[in-house]
Amino acid sequence: MAHKVVAEITSLYDTSPDSLLEICLEYLVEHLNIVTDLDHTTRWRKLKEDIILPAEICEKFLEIYQRINRINDNIANLFRDRFRTRLDAIKLRNSRITDEGFRFLMEHKPQEVELIQCEYLSPMSLETINRNSRNLVSLKFGPATHVLAQDESAYKQRGFIIFAPRLRRLTIHKRGLAIFHLLLLKPLSNLTHLDLSECASAGSIWALTRLRNLRSLVLHSVHWTKDITDWIIGLRALQHLDISQSNERHGKYLNPNEVLTKLVTSLPALVSLDISGTNLAGTGAATLSTVNDSTSDKMETEVRCDIPGLVSRVNNPLNFLGLYGTHHGACKRHDIPAKVISGDANEKQILIAAAAYMERPVMLTRVLNDLYYLFRYENNTNVLRALNVVLDAMDRHVSEKHIQISGSATLFYIVKGKEKERIGIKMKKRIITALLDGMDAHLGDDTMMRNGCLTLCEFKIPNDVLFEYERAVQILLSGVTDVNQEGSVQRIAIYLLNSLACQVDGKQKRFLGNQGAIGKMLNLISDRLNRRICDDVLEVAWSTMWNVTDETPQNCQRFLENRGMEFFLACLKNFPDKEELLRNMMGLLGNVAEVGELRPQLMNKLFLTVFYDLLDSSSDGIEVSYNAAGVLAHMASDGPGAWTVDEPSRVCVLHRVATAVERWDLHAERNINYRSFEPILSLLHAHHTPQCQHWAVWALANLTTVYPEKYCNLVEAEGGLRLLNILLNHPAPYDQIKNLACIVINNCTKYAVRDASTPPIPTTPDN
Repeated sequence: MAHKVVAEITSLYDTSPDSLLEICLEYLVEHLNIVTDLDHTTRWRKLKEDIILPAEICEKFLEIYQRINRINDNIANLFRDRFRTRLDAIKLRNSRITDEGFRFLMEHKPQEVELIQCEYLSPMSLETINRNSRNLVSLKFGPATHVLAQDESAYKQRGFIIFAPRLRRLTIHKRGLAIFHLLLLKPLSNLTHLDLSECASAGSIWALTRLRNLRSLVLHSVHWTKDITDWIIGLRALQHLDISQSNERHGKYLNPNEVLTKLVTSLPALVSLDISGTNLAGTGAATLSTVNDSTSDKMETEVRCDIPGLVSRVNNPLNFLGLYGTHHGACKRHDIPAKVISGDANEKQILIAAAAYMERPVMLTRVLNDLYYLFRYENNTNVLRALNVVLDAMDRHVSEKHIQISGSATLFYIVKGKEKERIGIKMKKRIITALLDGMDAHLGDDTMMRNGCLTLCEFKIPNDVLFEYERAVQILLSGVTDVNQEGSVQRIAIYLLNSLACQVDGKQKRFLGNQGAIGKMLNLISDRLNRRICDDVLEVAWSTMWNVTDETPQNCQRFLENRGMEFFLACLKNFPDKEELLRNMMGLLGNVAEVGELRPQLMNKLFLTVFYDLLDSSSDGIEVSYNAAGVLAHMASDGPGAWTVDEPSRVCVLHRVATAVERWDLHAERNINYRSFEPILSLLHAHHTPQCQHWAVWALANLTTVYPEKYCNLVEAEGGLRLLNILLNHPAPYDQIKNLACIVINNCTKYAVRDASTPPIPTTPDN
């Protein structure tokens, strides 16, 4: 047990990389051309001639491919050559594979086949299985897999449904599917495990007595009849029996104590029993009963048992007993003859139930709701176990909305709990992927989107999400598309988008632009203007565009093409006193002004007058005035010939820019973040207009004075010191500019000396 606890803790905090095999296969899945060729005539993919893959790699490839994409016939075609590939197990979930592609895989004659949510398969695939069943020992049909026909006559003449002489395990999970038991089971005499959960009984199976090897029988949510009881009590080798019900109305038995007693006493090998959702545990009245003493055939002793039908197991308790949702709260009783119990009495029982019912969406939804309330209102000790249960549930049941909602709500309380800072990289990735999968599958559901967004806010954005950056952006953009959505989803989604646009490189910013981020932000702004509302959504929309346009000319152009300046003027007119809004808007226009090809579009009397007036603004400290001066400095740097408006005149603008710069406090703390100084350093070449240099050198002096650790190295790395020395030796710049240049050089020199004499600070790995 101690080893298990240590393993769980290690898994929760694990920061080690994935195995080399996993990393390589993930890369191959995303770059199929490395090992495959595309036949331009048939459009089929096939393995390159020099590639040979053993079963271990083939099966792992399919597993990893399904984490990222849905299997289709083209992928199945890679395994058509049975001499260069091999499959012993075929496990498909949520695939687009058709009968033809499935045939390619089945011709490997596998030992194990599992088909879950393979909606494009037809009963033809059943015949493919029968033709290739020589080695088949395990077969599973999950939900939304339509390979079994509902017409009994299709099978009656030949006398079987599945022909697999060596089959040991058969699982059929299909809600309401009519099972023709005699045709299905009679030829499968070697079965040891049978699961017919939620299937409807089409006719009697009591006459079927040949399954003498059956060790495990699962009839979850199968309507009960006396015939089934009579059949079960004849299965003397049975070790596991599940007759649970997801609908309590179907779990009501006449004489429940007698039924359970008969079943248990007739099955001497039974060690595991699930009667969840039924009344078989009785009413809960504790009774004293007598049982034979195990040490003597003749002696009887009194025992106490709170489940009358299990009195015979008091001295030989079951290894597992399922009591989740039983009538009269059986799982909360004291004297229960079982070592492990699933139920809802406490955290331990709930976690056991979640693991036991992982393939049962109806019951699993209830269990996850119980788990949610535990994490919301109580202290929990099994954080990792709960986390794994929730993630497994969300991964297996992406299409089940209620499971995704309950799971994501529980994840929120887990990741904001006391273990938050210690969760390892691998677990973070699992959590984020599960959230994005759920949000992607239920984009139209406000609750799911809100849960997902709130939970993502608990991570370090953008760093923790970079591995799924593009998908996260696409999902969040859909969350802000509906301008009429006044709920929290829109607010949280736009906040996350803004965080995703900040401190990322040009590739990610271009992706945001290509996905329509600028247009969608402007739609939100237009909506707020129409309703005369200035709220946090309006402010963050401008902030997002400020980040998206940073050193990204394509996005700056998109802003102008989508009537961005018109919205800027409208916001300025309607909300003139909103400091945060004004700062964000001017920051964005600073980015636009840095793009030389776009500056002519700003050379407009109305625009220039607005920028000119804002030079004297004290809104948000110096930020608005600073950004207005930056816009005008860049526009003036193109030379007198590029200034095509008479008013305000270039001379007046430059005079006011210099006056504004002189007024600013060099030690002012800033609400700004530069990834590069290239646009600022470019102004140092503008010897024809020293006022442009004045603004640029002041910016460098301020940032290296207030934030030397962040910006001194950046100045040096981008050649700033060389340009400043050239400026000092040039006759055009006036004294104030050269004094500021000296300040920058001195700041960088002092920092370099201090940095060289300071030993490195030990850092803690970022989980």
